[in-house]
Amino acid sequence: MSTIVPIAAAVQAGAPDANDVLHMMRPGPLQLAALPPLSLYVHLPWCLRKCPYCDFNSHEWSDGKGEALPEQRYLDALVADLDAALPLIWGRTIHTVFIGGGTPSLFSPEAIDRLISDVRARVKLAPDCEITLEANPGTFERDRFRAFRSAGVTRLSVGVQSFNDEHLKALGRVHDRAQALAAVEEAASAFDTFNLDLMYALPGQSPAQLEADLTQALALAPPHLSVYHLTIEPNTYFAKFPPKVPEDDDAYAMLDRIIERTATAGLSRYEISAFAREGHQCQHNLNYWQFGDYLGIGAGAHSKLSFAHRIVRQVRFREPQRYMDQALAGVAVSQSDDVALAELPFEYMLNVLRLKEGFTLSQYGERTGLSMTAIQRGLAQAEQNGLLSRDLRHVWPTAKGLDFLSDLQTLFLPDS
Repeated sequence: MSTIVPIAAAVQAGAPDANDVLHMMRPGPLQLAALPPLSLYVHLPWCLRKCPYCDFNSHEWSDGKGEALPEQRYLDALVADLDAALPLIWGRTIHTVFIGGGTPSLFSPEAIDRLISDVRARVKLAPDCEITLEANPGTFERDRFRAFRSAGVTRLSVGVQSFNDEHLKALGRVHDRAQALAAVEEAASAFDTFNLDLMYALPGQSPAQLEADLTQALALAPPHLSVYHLTIEPNTYFAKFPPKVPEDDDAYAMLDRIIERTATAGLSRYEISAFAREGHQCQHNLNYWQFGDYLGIGAGAHSKLSFAHRIVRQVRFREPQRYMDQALAGVAVSQSDDVALAELPFEYMLNVLRLKEGFTLSQYGERTGLSMTAIQRGLAQAEQNGLLSRDLRHVWPTAKGLDFLSDLQTLFLPDS
């Protein structure tokens, strides 16, 4: 009896209709002619140390009590979560898989192999399915990266952030410059493609120090480079104890230099923070930005799923232990809501305006089920402000629009 009570309580605690496909297929406000591409996101929530700028659902794992990372129980929970969600995506092909965190590379290659095998056994993966794993140089072992490749990972995303030991320490990273170099070199050797992640406008960072980071990064010839402005997010250590970071004008100058140097190195800017050689764009992120669908499993994972008459957003239980309990009881989803009709234009623009190429008007109709009238006023105002350009079929942000992306996106907020 003692084991039945918490499971019954867990069932009552979740979103009751979250995986009820008949509930999702009932009549609604939209009429989608076709469903967009579908991706799978898998969240592995633990890391060695919580970075002071991080607002992701990540949790420090301490083995001070001699306890091992609960790999197998967490994998069991992921499989139960996926099994429960299968009716919502039945018959659909998964085009990309992204294993994020946390620090997924904390998990053993054997665990990642089991995860990918369990996914393959339950859903149809596209023949050219991109399977990305986030990796931290602080968990780098030469054989480990190659074992991830053997497990089925096709793309590694290496969170370097900086090659400057002083800045890495300020960011709370567990690796140093030497480990970062070794990890990127091994990623280049073991994988046909990989992402290198950098940050700029770091505490105390000078233009010369940014230049040194860029020079080192580009010398490693990454096929894909993501460069993120350090932002102070609420509910982080940096929010409570803000570091001194470069002024806005200096940060803009740094971004200008990043755009100039990456172009010279043959990396095209295809998204506001992403630069890639031809054929090496991150397909998983592209699906997000093009308002594609994604099923998210794991602690705190988010989903966006389209049905004939509605678009639904879901959230899994956030705390890892509770997530495992809930998922194993068959109720991993804590929240499931239809996207309101009035919010759809903004939701769409929030994503696609990050892309340098923008979007086609036909794709807007296909992905939202809405007519152009819902965005006509915003488009006219944005064009007048010099934030976007358009022709009869296509809309794209200008260079000014990318520089002032928040201002551009705000023009599509629903009327209050």
